[in-house]
Amino acid sequence: MSILDEIRKKAREQVKTIVFPEGDELRTVQAAAILKAQGLAEPILLGDPDRISDAAEKTGSDLSGICLLDPAGSPDRTRYRDELYRIRKEKGVSIEDAERLISDPMYFGIMMVKQKDADGLVSGAVHSTGDMLRPALQIIKTKPGIKVVSSGMLMEFQNRDIGYNGLLVYADCVVNPCPTAEELAHIAISSAETAHTLGGIECPRVALLSFSTKGSAKHALVGKVQEAAAIAHGLAPDLILDGEMQFDAALVPEVGLQKAGGSPVAGRANVLIFPDLQAGNIGYKITQRLAGAEAIAVLQGLAGPCNDLSRGCSVEDIVNTACATAVQAQSP
Repeated sequence: MSILDEIRKKAREQVKTIVFPEGDELRTVQAAAILKAQGLAEPILLGDPDRISDAAEKTGSDLSGICLLDPAGSPDRTRYRDELYRIRKEKGVSIEDAERLISDPMYFGIMMVKQKDADGLVSGAVHSTGDMLRPALQIIKTKPGIKVVSSGMLMEFQNRDIGYNGLLVYADCVVNPCPTAEELAHIAISSAETAHTLGGIECPRVALLSFSTKGSAKHALVGKVQEAAAIAHGLAPDLILDGEMQFDAALVPEVGLQKAGGSPVAGRANVLIFPDLQAGNIGYKITQRLAGAEAIAVLQGLAGPCNDLSRGCSVEDIVNTACATAVQAQSP
C-alpha cells in the first residue's frame, strides 16, 4: 500500500472537516465532491453559494450534503471579527480593520480553524503560499514549544529498502530560506512528528545534514548544524537524532558505520533535515526527477493544520492534500 493509500485510509477512519477558502474554484469544487463521496472528509466551501453552484454545474460535481458557506452572511461573522480584533489589536488592527479582513474568505477560513469550527484548511489553487501563511501565523500561530512553521516533504520510493519501507521525510524544502540553529532544531522536531503522524514511521531517526560528518570539516555552516543538533537534543531528549552528517553517511549503512560508528542514526536515517532552503529544495527536486520518488508536501508547526497547494495543482492533488490535512488534524 502506498503512502497516499495509507493517508486516505487514515482519513476515512476519523473523518475531519476541511474548509476551502477558494470555494468557487473549479478544481476545488470537484475535489470537494470527491472527498464527500468517498468519505475522506467533510468539506466546507467558502464563497457565494450561487457561484459555487455554477462551478459545480460546469464541472458536473455533486455537492449534495456539502456545506456552502458565504462569509458575508454567516451568523459567526461577528464572533470571528471580534476574536480577530482581540488577537491582533496590539499589532494595530482596529475593529474596522477586523471587519474588513473577516470579509476575506482566507481570514474567515483561518478563523474557523482557530475557533475549532473546522479541523483544517486547504488553499493555494488561486492564492500564493504567503496569502495563506500570513493570516495563519497571525491567528492560529505555532504549536506550543515550536517556534517556526516549516514544510515536511514525504518522499516515497519504489525501492522499499530506502528509509522506512521506501519512505523518507525531507525538511525544510519550501518555507525557510536560511534557518538559524534554533529554527533548524524546531524543524527537526516538527519533521519527526510529521514522519510519525503522516508517514506511519514508528521510530523516526533524524539526521541533520551538512557537508561534514561528525567534525570531519570545520566551518561556520557546520557549526550551525552542530548547534542545532545540541538544541534539538535539549528540547526533545527522547528523539533519536544526530548530526552533523553527510547525506551518504545518513542513508548508507556501510558509510554510516565508517564515518559515524556508534550513531543511532547513521546509515538508518528516515528523516533528513537540510541546512537551508537551497539545499532542501534542490535535494527534493533531484530526488523526484532522478530517483522517480513521489512527493507529498505539508506545512508543519502550526497549532491548527493548514496546507498549501501549487497553483498548477490537479483535482487529485487537492484531494490528497485535504486527506493529509485531515490526518494531521487527528493528532492531538
